[in-house]
Amino acid sequence: MARSKDKGSQEVNAGSMADIAFLLLIFFLVTTQIATNKGLTLLLPPKQEDDEPIEIKQQQRNIFKIQVNSADKLLVEDEPLDDISQIREMVYDFVLNFGDPSSNKKGSDKVSDIDVYNSLPASMKSYISRSLSDSESSDGPSSAIVSLKADRGSSYEIFIQILDELNAAYNRIYGERVGLSDEEFRKLNRNDPRQKKLYDDARMGIPKAISIAEPTKSGS
Repeated sequence: MARSKDKGSQEVNAGSMADIAFLLLIFFLVTTQIATNKGLTLLLPPKQEDDEPIEIKQQQRNIFKIQVNSADKLLVEDEPLDDISQIREMVYDFVLNFGDPSSNKKGSDKVSDIDVYNSLPASMKSYISRSLSDSESSDGPSSAIVSLKADRGSSYEIFIQILDELNAAYNRIYGERVGLSDEEFRKLNRNDPRQKKLYDDARMGIPKAISIAEPTKSGS
């Protein structure tokens, strides 16, 4: 008997394809790292109590001014500056100037500028008495404010570079105060009680007062 030429169409069983696709989707969702914009990590000052008086010295000598225009040109203390790395040394000298140190105990630490000066190592005191103590510069660490103002057209890169120099200046101050380099201070583990004490001792009475002003319009 002749065989039938029509054997019928062969179908592929696709019933499990949806399950496989679903498993693959879950796999890629679990294993894929999605990049996120984290922005800038800044340490904000603690919330001030309602009954704590606000004491802000208005003298211009206590404000170290840094301005960046839309062409990424710098004005530091109203003078042009081409080398950003010089900001670190300038801020170091400004904060530690002790031009007219106060004996008033301020801040959460309740220490005065005089207390801070007396707590510094001999090498820092010698540098201050020899090279600083300028009556035209900051009165003391408790009054020193670093103001950074950018233009809306300023590049993100130069803004970050300046912030890095400002933080490096403070880290140098804190590190030298407790016998560490700025890098060693930056790497202190505050979960370790001994290192946390070093960190607190280094910062006591010397607030990191960096003020970031509202940007001006591009081209101003």
